Amino acid sequence: MSVKSFFAKIFANIVVMQQQKWIIKPVETQNALFYSLIQQAKTTQFGKDHFFYVIKSHDDFTKYVPIRDYEALKPYIDKVVAGEKDVLWKGMPLYFAKTSGTTSGAKYIPITKESMPYHVEGARNAILFYIQETGKADFVDGKMIFLQGSPEMTEKNGIQVGRLSGIVAHYVPKYLQKNRLPSWETNCIDDWETKVNAIVDETKKENMTVISGIPSWVQMYFDKLIDVSGKSVGNLFKNFNLFIYGGVNYEPYRKKFEQMIGRKVDSIELYPASEGFFAYQDSQKEKGMLLLLNAGIFYEFIKADEFYTENPKRYTIGEVELQVNYVLIISTNAGLWAYNIGDTVMFTSLKPYRIMVTGRIKHYISAFGEHVIGKEVEEALQTALQNTDAVVTEFTVAPEINPNSGLPYHEWLIEFEKEPNNLDDFALQIDNALRKQNVYYDDLIVGNVLRTLVITKVPTNGFNEYMKTEGKLGGQNKLPRLANDRKIAQFIHSIL
Repeated sequence: MSVKSFFAKIFANIVVMQQQKWIIKPVETQNALFYSLIQQAKTTQFGKDHFFYVIKSHDDFTKYVPIRDYEALKPYIDKVVAGEKDVLWKGMPLYFAKTSGTTSGAKYIPITKESMPYHVEGARNAILFYIQETGKADFVDGKMIFLQGSPEMTEKNGIQVGRLSGIVAHYVPKYLQKNRLPSWETNCIDDWETKVNAIVDETKKENMTVISGIPSWVQMYFDKLIDVSGKSVGNLFKNFNLFIYGGVNYEPYRKKFEQMIGRKVDSIELYPASEGFFAYQDSQKEKGMLLLLNAGIFYEFIKADEFYTENPKRYTIGEVELQVNYVLIISTNAGLWAYNIGDTVMFTSLKPYRIMVTGRIKHYISAFGEHVIGKEVEEALQTALQNTDAVVTEFTVAPEINPNSGLPYHEWLIEFEKEPNNLDDFALQIDNALRKQNVYYDDLIVGNVLRTLVITKVPTNGFNEYMKTEGKLGGQNKLPRLANDRKIAQFIHSIL
């Protein structure tokens, strides 16, 4: 055992014990945080406009502060971007995390001096929980790669602007800097394909022990490594045994990753976003990620099936239930108030509070009232994959409302690494697994409103070509699992 790994274990034990202080007092932690946030922001423009000075309870908060998404909060954010102080939070933010919007173009998410430390500590603590539970720390002596956006920044009225992953790159601890890849110069390459090629050149002869990134883009990195070296990833990196990921569910990719690596490796799931670092996997033995209740974020939860009703109930942490699909609402020390980030989550444990991300409130299929969500299609595909040697690279699902003949159906557009022996049987297995999870979808099949799903085989790199046309190849961008429209489907059909 090296000196570095020895001290990593000691540090991990200390941090895990410190975290227990809030883990065992979840409701009290959130209540104290709620009142602290209100007090700190009551003299801001937003606080004055929403009567923070009279808010004494969560009921008061729901009365005076409505749920907002970025579009609804944009008039306040525009003032911050223009250089005004004390708008959403005291003073000015340290950074704007720039993300790609849908209807509003670029989105500017404020990051303050109070919120910034939690963006850094989240990933660190996830690794420390892993070390403390497993006793594995030798990986700290090897090289670590984090596939991320460019760390280069621009400036807007005195405030630094960049991608979240690029901002966080400026806060990598010194003791990790010499172990960290890729180089600064490579990280600054904008074109994703050029960047991946440069990363391959820099890492192919290194002792890589930890690899981190969104699975779909790490998959591209692995593919290029194998092409260049002629070896499996695990044979090339003999000490690589830890994959850290976030952004999308790893399960649809796991089988192909294990094939590319040549063995199973441990994994840690993170739930970071520009709006805050929400959760991380704290145990290799338990399902779900530990919801961070002390990280400058007050959480509210709205049942997904009630979200679009008038005045849906806003639940706090002490009121949530297991296995209910909730829309995640946050109020933060970066000045986001009752803010809908668009994600849906489900609790897998209440002691401690662990969640899994189930999808996006806007990314679902309900063309016929079925309201199929991301978690359901991912688990249905996983069920089918367990019964075959097929390997899937990527997939998405869209409704076909007006087929040339027959009943409407859900079209599954799948890029296979290896096709199943019987595609029709594979489709039926997915369909049956989905019907078991979603009673509305089952009713539509039984009632002959829909027919069994149809699989369309996507050419190799077909989804990458689509993402390229959207200017979203690489970085933090993710292919939507579900849509109520046929935009992606139409592109795929155009290249068949």
